[in-house]
Amino acid sequence: MSGGLCVPAQSPRCGLRPAVLHVVQPVDGGVAQVVSDLVADQVGAGLTAAVACPASGALADAVRALGADVHPWRARRAPGPLLPLEIRQLAGVLERVRPQVVHAHGVRAGLAARFALRGRIPTVFQPHIWSFEAVGGVTAWLARRWERYGARWADQVVCVSEAEQRAGERAGIDARWTVIPNGVDTRRFRPSAEDRPRALPPLVADLPESAPLVVCVGRLCRQKGQDMLLAAWEHVLRRLPNACLVLVGDGPDAEELRANAPASVRFAGAAPDVASWYRAADLVVLPSRWEGMALPPLEAMACGRPVVVTDVGGARESLPPGHALFCLTPSRDPYALATAVADLLLNAPLRATLGRQGHQHVLSAHDVRHAAGAVADVYREVAGVDPVRRRKPLVR
Repeated sequence: MSGGLCVPAQSPRCGLRPAVLHVVQPVDGGVAQVVSDLVADQVGAGLTAAVACPASGALADAVRALGADVHPWRARRAPGPLLPLEIRQLAGVLERVRPQVVHAHGVRAGLAARFALRGRIPTVFQPHIWSFEAVGGVTAWLARRWERYGARWADQVVCVSEAEQRAGERAGIDARWTVIPNGVDTRRFRPSAEDRPRALPPLVADLPESAPLVVCVGRLCRQKGQDMLLAAWEHVLRRLPNACLVLVGDGPDAEELRANAPASVRFAGAAPDVASWYRAADLVVLPSRWEGMALPPLEAMACGRPVVVTDVGGARESLPPGHALFCLTPSRDPYALATAVADLLLNAPLRATLGRQGHQHVLSAHDVRHAAGAVADVYREVAGVDPVRRRKPLVR
């Protein structure tokens, strides 16, 4: 990376000022995966990248393994009275690290980083999903009000979909926008060799070869909509009594989902190798209530598997042209979801066609290396802006 950012050849552990500091609160799930992928690309390109995040969890371990520094930041996922303390702690990290660019991921980190910096360092904010889309009433009003105010302290707001940008604009956020669709590692997520039979993970190794296997990968929480998938599953079983559904992931709703699941639903927990689940599946489903642009459908398509997703956030944008007819269902409509799932399970030739087309679509439009290159362009742009002009509030 060049043109405004320092790219020393030494290791990022040599004590030099990092070119970019990623600030992130979630240490698992899609946001953490995006950060890990970006750091991998940046370190591989010789850029000094570092991450400020909670010290425990998969993200910190992954970042250290990549050769980047981790700066512990004791932040919590849920909002609460400790937010001012979290802002002060992050301000201390920023003062010590003194990065050339700060990239804040997620609403929590975006709030804390922008308050701590207030425009003193070039700042990129990437919401991944707006908080006001997940709540209602006074909380949503306060979230929109903050985002309208906080936009003045972001040199660029990076959205993962056009839909996410439109949601921000509808909320009255006046920002300098850039849309960079999510990408996935197509070297890790790829189809099985054509001459190999489908390999079933141990959890479902007892399934007959003829039993359709549906997989849902995601944090077990209200956002991801597994409860709606369980409601839809009853209708699927009426048409395909031998079908099996596997929920891959963990989260706050795990116990309730287990209590309401029939015997044909199995729980894999948090799996380190989700690619094997995609390759084993006949169909991958993600019934989210809200998203920016979810990674699991992209990962599944990269593995050559067809997907069914709900029409939220960037879901429509993530699909190949023409796939919405078969693969997109209204949000919060279990019957429509069940119909789409069962129809595809009963049509093996169509699934094969959709899988091949989805794989090519991800290679051309959603490879993580394309996304990382676009993010690098944003860094160069914000690092090259004159400080006086950069700190000038947006006209409102």
